[in-house]
Amino acid sequence: MGIIKAAVSAVGGGLADQWLEVIESGPMSDGTVFCTGVAVRKNDSRGSNRKGSDGIISNGSVIHVGENQFMLLTDGGKVVDYTAEPGYFLVNNETAPSMFSGSFGAALKETFERIKFGGVSPYQQRVFFINLQEIKNIPFGTPNPVNYFDNFYNAELFLRAYGYYSIKVTEPLKFYAEVLPKDRDRVDFKDIQEMYLSEFLNAFQTALNQMSVDGIRISHVSAKGMELAKYMSSTLDEDWAINRGMEIQSVGIKSISYDEESKKLINMRNQGAMLSDPSVREGYVQGAAARGLEAAGSNSAGAMAGFMGVNMASQGAGGFVAAASSVNQAQMAAQAEAKAAAAKAAVWKCRCGTENTGAFCSECGAKKPDGGWKCSCGAENTGKFCTSCGAKRPAGSRCSACGWSSEEPVKFCPECGAKLAE
Repeated sequence: MGIIKAAVSAVGGGLADQWLEVIESGPMSDGTVFCTGVAVRKNDSRGSNRKGSDGIISNGSVIHVGENQFMLLTDGGKVVDYTAEPGYFLVNNETAPSMFSGSFGAALKETFERIKFGGVSPYQQRVFFINLQEIKNIPFGTPNPVNYFDNFYNAELFLRAYGYYSIKVTEPLKFYAEVLPKDRDRVDFKDIQEMYLSEFLNAFQTALNQMSVDGIRISHVSAKGMELAKYMSSTLDEDWAINRGMEIQSVGIKSISYDEESKKLINMRNQGAMLSDPSVREGYVQGAAARGLEAAGSNSAGAMAGFMGVNMASQGAGGFVAAASSVNQAQMAAQAEAKAAAAKAAVWKCRCGTENTGAFCSECGAKKPDGGWKCSCGAENTGKFCTSCGAKRPAGSRCSACGWSSEEPVKFCPECGAKLAE
């Protein structure tokens, strides 16, 4: 009769549940953050337990936890025990939770006490594993240009960035309670990253703004992956680390592109920086004049008209070229004189008669004397106090090479370029 058979089936299933099992993590790749435990060789023909009920972990079963894995044991959806230590663990229904916290310490036990929660399926026993390795190569990209004020260009620039970042689970119990969906047997971070991408991009913008405040040039941002990760970690501490149990480990920017207006500003500033050099500017002026003459001489009306065009262009451009060249030549001459004066000022004569350029005499080893200063009483001095009246040396600067002086202390003479004594 049906009732007997059902009773026998129930007894048989209960006895089968007493057979020991070995449970370990399911497939866990470098992008997997969570998976359920699976019985080792569950359907092996050499095994004896093929009648056990699903959702029942036999008393005395063994759970194998690998390196960088966090194991949770749940009963009816409630976390009843966990371990962050690798090894083999025996399931014992008679003992209290052991809570092997590993390197996480007491903080993990405090979290355990806070997040005890019940599930919807009574008498459901499960084993879960969380990956504690760094989860790498998570792609990101800015859908719209983000602003970046660059002090070097003195302009608000806009960039798009594309790259990869990595995260690490630092509070596995919080991560399990707040981040992971409970209806999945396996979760890769790419499956849930869309939920946090907007937060990541907001933190990315905040980190860029902080880098801008710290004076990092926009062209150097792509090489500042570690600094960027630190900025973002501090920005996301409250939302990700404290509330969700995960942190940003690194941010790698693969490419940066600028919008058209930013490109124009950057190119204009770079050209201006190049033309500030009089030698470069002189070459640019001469080249521009030559191109103008060539264009003026290209006349479809014939050779005579072409020669007339060249003559008129030469007369018209000659005055401008001459004036521009004279300015460039004067500036180049001034730079050359300043360098020569600085080189001359760098030479000093030791008491032994040897001329030197370094901080010490190459002959006797004496230290280079101070550049000297003149006290208000008229005495010439080299020390910090006047040898005649005892007055303290003024805080300003005076160049011993060309005589330039200032009430403000400077390191180099603005007239001749010579290095001034401290």
